[in-house]
Amino acid sequence: MARTPARYTYAFGPGGITPVVKGLIIANVAVFVMQVVLGLASPATMRAVFEPFALAPRDVVQRGWLWQLVTYMFLHGGVFHILFNMLSLWMFGTDLERQWGSKFFTRYYFVTGIGAGIVTVLVALLPFSATQLMYVGSTVGASGAIFGLLLAYGVTFPDRPIYLYFLFQIPAKYFVMIVGAVALYSSLTAEGGSVAHFAHLGGIVIGYAYLKMGRRVRFHPIAELKYRYTKWKISRLRRKFDVHQGGRSDDWNGRIH
Repeated sequence: MARTPARYTYAFGPGGITPVVKGLIIANVAVFVMQVVLGLASPATMRAVFEPFALAPRDVVQRGWLWQLVTYMFLHGGVFHILFNMLSLWMFGTDLERQWGSKFFTRYYFVTGIGAGIVTVLVALLPFSATQLMYVGSTVGASGAIFGLLLAYGVTFPDRPIYLYFLFQIPAKYFVMIVGAVALYSSLTAEGGSVAHFAHLGGIVIGYAYLKMGRRVRFHPIAELKYRYTKWKISRLRRKFDVHQGGRSDDWNGRIH
């Protein structure tokens, strides 16, 4: 009996885009288009408009411009910068959003992006010559959050094949290890430069920590207050009507509960 050869199908990327990934891409591209348009019209105006939103550790520490920890993720330094980030967001973020759901995916994206920004600010405060350049410089781009997504993809889908440099097929878990090692080495050896290696490393570290505890430790202040208030109200009603949970010792006929 002849065997029919197996049929394989190949696809580029994860397929259809998910809602949050789509929204993030639209927001990033829209901001980048504004950067380009203003830059072509007046470079000085473009810098004046967008510089307060880039992550500058000196501004965060001395001026208290904490919004930069969020806004820097939506600014990019060039076409290839935003192209790589948005392509990675689509390729890796889409499957993660499908797996986790939009709510947890959104929270994870901003936790890793903001966490990478905080790591950058903290490193910039260290008393070294290289970190002094970071303190007065600016960081832009979604790379911190993107590297957090790469880590999450390797943890969630460890054996999925990824083509390194579009040539070498390796499992996702090893791809993440290589990316993390490169980010660590670059962070320790770079003397300034335009690539925020510590933001990349920060995204990986914060992402790993959040995945380890994020699904177990969930503290929602509003929900906690509502729970405490409801519990207090029930206890008050029990005292008012002389109702005791589990019965009372003098409940001889078993009618008080």
